Amino acid sequence: MNMTVSLSPPRVLLLAVHFATKSDIQSLIALVAHHPNVLHPELILRVLLTCLPETLPSGEYVELIQRIESGDLYSEPDLSIQFDPSSVEDITDAEAAKKTRRLHLLPLAWDNPPNDALEDPLSLFLIHRAHRVDQEAGLLTQLPDLIVPFLQHAPCVRTWMVSALLPLLRRNYEYYPHEPVTQTLESFERLDSSTAVALLLSQTGAREEDLPHVGRDLRGLIGPWLYNDARWDNSVKNQSPPESSGAGHVACPAWEHVLEWLTTQASVSWKVAVKAFDQWDGPNDVDLGQYGSEWLGDEEQEFLERRFARAALASAYLIPEASVDALSGVNSIIAKIMSLLDQDPCPTLQVASSLLSPFVELKSDKLISARSASMMRNDLLAESNYLTTPNQTSTRLLHVLTLSAFILTKAGAPCSVRRAGELAFIRDEREQQAMATKFIRSLSTDGPKNDDKYWIRARDELLWLRDWGAGEALPSFDIQTHGVFSRLKKDFLEVECLKAFLANTRYALARSIYEDPAKNPLSEDVLRDTVVAAAMEAYDNASNPHRGRGGLLKCDDIIHAFPRALPEAHPASQRIEALLKATHALSDYRLVLKKGEPFTPVVLRVRTDPISIVGKVLEQNPKSYTNIQDLLDIGCNMVDAGLLDSATQGQSKISPTPSSDHYMNTRRRITAMCVDAALTEDDFETAYSYVVNRVAADADPQTTDEYSWKAALQAGKYRRTARTVKPTHIGTASGNLDIRHLEQRIECLSAAVRIAPPATLQEILNVYRKCEEELNAAIKAEEAQESAWDNQGDLQAMPGAFSSTVPAGVVANTIRSSRHVEEAPMSLFDLSRASMARAQLNLSALSSLQRSGQSRAGDAEGGGLGGAPGQPRTRKRDQLREAAVGTLASGVGWLIGAQPVDRSQERE
Repeated sequence: MNMTVSLSPPRVLLLAVHFATKSDIQSLIALVAHHPNVLHPELILRVLLTCLPETLPSGEYVELIQRIESGDLYSEPDLSIQFDPSSVEDITDAEAAKKTRRLHLLPLAWDNPPNDALEDPLSLFLIHRAHRVDQEAGLLTQLPDLIVPFLQHAPCVRTWMVSALLPLLRRNYEYYPHEPVTQTLESFERLDSSTAVALLLSQTGAREEDLPHVGRDLRGLIGPWLYNDARWDNSVKNQSPPESSGAGHVACPAWEHVLEWLTTQASVSWKVAVKAFDQWDGPNDVDLGQYGSEWLGDEEQEFLERRFARAALASAYLIPEASVDALSGVNSIIAKIMSLLDQDPCPTLQVASSLLSPFVELKSDKLISARSASMMRNDLLAESNYLTTPNQTSTRLLHVLTLSAFILTKAGAPCSVRRAGELAFIRDEREQQAMATKFIRSLSTDGPKNDDKYWIRARDELLWLRDWGAGEALPSFDIQTHGVFSRLKKDFLEVECLKAFLANTRYALARSIYEDPAKNPLSEDVLRDTVVAAAMEAYDNASNPHRGRGGLLKCDDIIHAFPRALPEAHPASQRIEALLKATHALSDYRLVLKKGEPFTPVVLRVRTDPISIVGKVLEQNPKSYTNIQDLLDIGCNMVDAGLLDSATQGQSKISPTPSSDHYMNTRRRITAMCVDAALTEDDFETAYSYVVNRVAADADPQTTDEYSWKAALQAGKYRRTARTVKPTHIGTASGNLDIRHLEQRIECLSAAVRIAPPATLQEILNVYRKCEEELNAAIKAEEAQESAWDNQGDLQAMPGAFSSTVPAGVVANTIRSSRHVEEAPMSLFDLSRASMARAQLNLSALSSLQRSGQSRAGDAEGGGLGGAPGQPRTRKRDQLREAAVGTLASGVGWLIGAQPVDRSQERE
């Protein structure tokens, strides 16, 4: 005891340092009790700060600090507690003094300590000690044991605990222990507001499973972090304030950085932003644990809430994704803000799309303008931006834009809120028309085909998008109508809607809406033109040329769906009917226009020369030329459909006024095609028949065409080969097929001469001359052959004769007759006369050869019962000759001027 009393102050200080270094808190307490004048509170706190190991649990020395705080360590010292001074017994006072000068005890203050803690050694010690424990030992979790017992000591301790220690502690050890931040407690406090917010929320919503905790992070990290007056700046005078109030300018840069983080998340990760506003109610929704309570004043609270609402509206505009989920998230943000502003509840998008409530804007509001498009892109958090000002007008406008985007997106035309705003604000007609067309096309593609309620609903939505239902509101001079399709005429939307109805076979529904005189949404002419266009579109999209299937069936149904607007007698209906007939007739043939691509109906309409398709049919279908009447009907229907007029005018649509000249030209051309096809398949007989009966019959001396005479010329040029189809019926023509063929060729060439233009006659006549020469040669050859045959027959005994002796003069007469025939002209008239003479000579020979037998028969008859008394008896040979000569004379006698002879009169 005497030793303790005799310790000098330097030795007492060295002993205190020794006890602190050894973590001997009880000995240190005893030393302070015995030497309170030397170890005053600030000195002992510096010794603890400098020498006490940072790894020592806070609970072991908190009692000492509490006694220092309360002062009972000095006012009521417990002198009964002893300590061991042996560590300084061997040191002289001089040595002790020298060592104390080399201790370099740390000051309680550090760089940039809290201003309200500068005059409070204990507050400085607690915060400084916490810094060192975290920095040297990383024992951040032990600091609450050090700080919590002193929360009531000074406001700065509580503020520091809540705004600095609590957020970092939760971030690293409670919320995201797998992804801790590397900053120490002291370095975290030195971060600027933007970096601190980014650091605290670096893992917020980073994974899908973390989305339910976005509100927790904002409530438990940002809320406590803002619990510090250093986050506020009430001295902003020269800058434009974010909000103004009657009490002056208020600014909270830290809060602005939080709002910027929210709006940034809306742009890059909309789900995080939606969850943030859905799970967090803003500045009054904080989790300070048991360490603090609400501390904001009314003015500050109101300011933060207004800024929070503005950021929510800004985030809604910034969400870029055009999906039903994203738009539902936007609507939840709107509902949250309307709730915070005590406005009427906001319905869900599904409910709102069924109600389609009208939206009207007073002229004084002037929200919907081109300037609003710029406001929607820039400075959304600025005071001057009226789109994000939290009031009823801005929230209703945002809701109607969201609903418009939802209707478009749901139908299959993705649209974000910003895109809907651009359509409504800029009012570009081309952009609106493109979106409307995409919307209607999506309805046709993805919508149900047999649900009339769906299509009625789709039409209502389409018309609502044009004026946001203002057309149904009461008319007023103070109301302006707007919408995402506001620049489009209602007739345009009705026409597109009608096309969608027809494309999806909603004929009865379309007729009930558009042919109803009471409703009359479209004029009769517009309705008719739309129906025709829809029918043509169905035709063009058809893949099967059969009329009873696919697109052609739809086309047929469409033109018959509106009997009042498009009756069957209307020219447009008749033209489409003719087109369907022509197309259906082509379905009976194999037809491929390009390799591997079968014929489709649209080719018939867009082809510059539709008649050429008939040529393709003839090429690809053997013997199809025999169906010439069917092919002519196809061509006639093409003319009736106006395809030839449109081909002439370079159009790809049905011409309203087909020219009458096309009928004959088409008939001639198709006939010529059939002639060429028959010749190609070596069917000359059919080609000859077409030339004689059709080409020549259709010829018009007043007009010429380039098809008929060429077909006749080609038929005239055709030479018979072994592959040529033989005639099935000769009739009265020559039995010599070569002569018959040459005669037919001459007939074809004669037809070509009659119908060909003068410039081509020389070519045809050259062919004609050659053919005539071949015919003459063939006839001479045939006659020579016939003469040789006759001579051979005359030199032999006639079959059935009684004598083998040939009467004198028969051979000579026959020879002379043959010579006469050879020397006679080769005309048909001369040939017939020679044939008559030859027949008379042959009959004379027949009479002489049969004379003996006939005389005996005649004698027997003369004495019989058959003869009448008083009449001259007629011989049998005379009867035979009379019959033969009479027959020949009556048949060909007119050629030589012979008159029939009445033998009975001569006998009389």
